[in-house]
Amino acid sequence: MTAPMPEIGFYTLAGQAEDPRQLVDEVHDAEAMGIGECFISERFSTKEAATISGAVGAATTTIEITTAATNHNTRHPIVTAAFATTMHRLTRGRFTLGIGRGIAGVQKAFGMPTITTAQMEDFAGVMRRLFHGQTVVGHDGPMGRYPALRLDPNFDEDVQLGIVAFGPGSLELAGRAFDKVVLHTYFTDETLQRCVRTVKSAAQRAGRDPDAVKVWSCLATIGDHLSEEQRLRKTVGRLATYLQAYGDLLVTTNNWDPLVLRRFREDAVVQTFMPPSGAIKVIDSPSTTVEQLEHIGTLLPAEWLAHAATGSPQQCAATIQSQLDHGADGVILHGASPAELSPILPAYRAIRHQKG
Repeated sequence: MTAPMPEIGFYTLAGQAEDPRQLVDEVHDAEAMGIGECFISERFSTKEAATISGAVGAATTTIEITTAATNHNTRHPIVTAAFATTMHRLTRGRFTLGIGRGIAGVQKAFGMPTITTAQMEDFAGVMRRLFHGQTVVGHDGPMGRYPALRLDPNFDEDVQLGIVAFGPGSLELAGRAFDKVVLHTYFTDETLQRCVRTVKSAAQRAGRDPDAVKVWSCLATIGDHLSEEQRLRKTVGRLATYLQAYGDLLVTTNNWDPLVLRRFREDAVVQTFMPPSGAIKVIDSPSTTVEQLEHIGTLLPAEWLAHAATGSPQQCAATIQSQLDHGADGVILHGASPAELSPILPAYRAIRHQKG
């Protein structure tokens, strides 16, 4: 096992996961390669967060584990609190319960209420009380009304909380009330720097140590050693899917041209993925053809796609280091398995060694 790099993370079961058992090999490889943190995204298919978290916790001994993210409104709060404390003890303190706002359109389709910033802040406060053995009686707040909530009066657990943050409101919330914050993929350098400042300043105003709130950049990492089709799916396919789900927010956050987004949405090929019925088919689906992706690629400016680690292992490694130079505390090498990162990590380790 190589020396750990706590500032480097990856997502297990990146994208669509038909065989969740693959995570066992992934996390074994990740630990052996020195990757410091395993992030878990939740999809309502074969990537249910509690199950995946338990499997990663049982299959590893050193790597940190963070859900990034589950949604607080998909489980009763006492179930989520029990999940978090179970993981905390199972992993001897390596677990972070990370939540996020989710995709409003999907939640609406499933009959779930839209998640607000106030709800997430309320949820964080209740979780911390439960982790420390308190009984919450007569709670009536943004997250809901509950006559009583309690885990165990003997609990005194410092379970870390994380949040996936995008806009300024959730970034400020991250600094006030959370221990980790995961940013979004395809952020510009200026956006990354602005997000770090927002989080750290909010922590300071709340009387917290800004350095104790860890900001993770989420960097699409697609080396030239991958096939052309894989690179196309992990760049054009992934960014196009983000534009489907929350294009306005991403474009506004990055100060991109909204006319480009409008032309993207009006394109005939893109519209086949966004029918009037609202049953959106994501563009990064395995069923999307190469021809469709190549066409969609002509709609996306090169400068939008440039905010990723691409090229040779050395070029990818330099981009990873640049994220840290711009203020991130850690970098998630997004959309790549440990096996796909194997040529890149030695190049990054060399840069890391040179910097001392």
